[in-house]
Amino acid sequence: MTGANLQLDYVPFDDLPVKSAAWWDGVLGIVGFEKPPSILPPRVPVTASMTPALRPSLRLCEVWRMSATGGLELRTGASKRGRVQYRCGDEFLFGSATIGEDGFDGTASMALLRATEAAYEDIFAVLADMPDWHLIRVWNYVPTINGEADGDERYRHFNAARQAAFRNSGRSTVGTVPAASALGSPAGSPISIYFLASSTPATMIENPRQTSAYFYPPKFGTHSPTFSRACMLRKSGGTNLFVSGTASIVGHETLHHDDVGAQTHESMQNINAVVEEANRIAGTRRYSLDGLKFKVYVRDPCDLATIERVLTGSLHATTSIVYLKADVCREDLLVEIEATGAAQQN
Repeated sequence: MTGANLQLDYVPFDDLPVKSAAWWDGVLGIVGFEKPPSILPPRVPVTASMTPALRPSLRLCEVWRMSATGGLELRTGASKRGRVQYRCGDEFLFGSATIGEDGFDGTASMALLRATEAAYEDIFAVLADMPDWHLIRVWNYVPTINGEADGDERYRHFNAARQAAFRNSGRSTVGTVPAASALGSPAGSPISIYFLASSTPATMIENPRQTSAYFYPPKFGTHSPTFSRACMLRKSGGTNLFVSGTASIVGHETLHHDDVGAQTHESMQNINAVVEEANRIAGTRRYSLDGLKFKVYVRDPCDLATIERVLTGSLHATTSIVYLKADVCREDLLVEIEATGAAQQN
């Protein structure tokens, strides 16, 4: 295991000003949900998913940080065009890009395509300047993801642009692609992307119950989504399993139309299958559902009680779960769940 471990915490906004200097020294980046937290002066990259929390009284934010027994030396930077802000140490890099479509000419679909490609171009430019860094996890938030632009769904345009950016940077679009999520944010929001990179490559994991997303048939768009179902870091302590956004899909088809409880249960079946596949590849029972932290995206807040009831029956009472309001990439999907976790201590 390495000397410094990656750690994910959900921290109340109000606790940030009283955190110690030593705590801040280890922070890689902070993600608000509905909006970025106000941090003055901004010591680290700060962004937001633009997806409102369904428990707003908690006022949590997502904090990615490094923990180590000794001192940490983290450095901050930006891409040459300034679209990406990042902070990194020797082993991990957190970066974020927030980009509005209104800054790009052309039709609605062309603006979305150009904005997405521009964001990914800057992400890949940052990584190209740091040889041997590996993109392992990406979070994408696209305004009105199920809306139409010039005759096709905006999510499909986003997939076309993401795939083009991977190809243009000389990267594969199958097999070694990072774990990822793509959710819908409110109309008028900018595209918000944040990501993690590692100085060691991750092991990509596919779900035996599902078709790999990058091999979806053309009925889901002429350009398949560019992500792996999960990835794990074998040589890292701390948070080292990253499960992509997971929904009620078996093979490549949506199951349980209009039944949010059944969709939630099926999503958890898929996450459990990914965890078991990670354990199989690792050669040991490294992970369990009870060792994961969950982020749950809910299309209709009226469904929250049903989703909570299913998850309460599936998970330990102390499991960390954050619920957000967001549209899912397919209109027939009512809920999507992502997870992160650390290896169990034997």
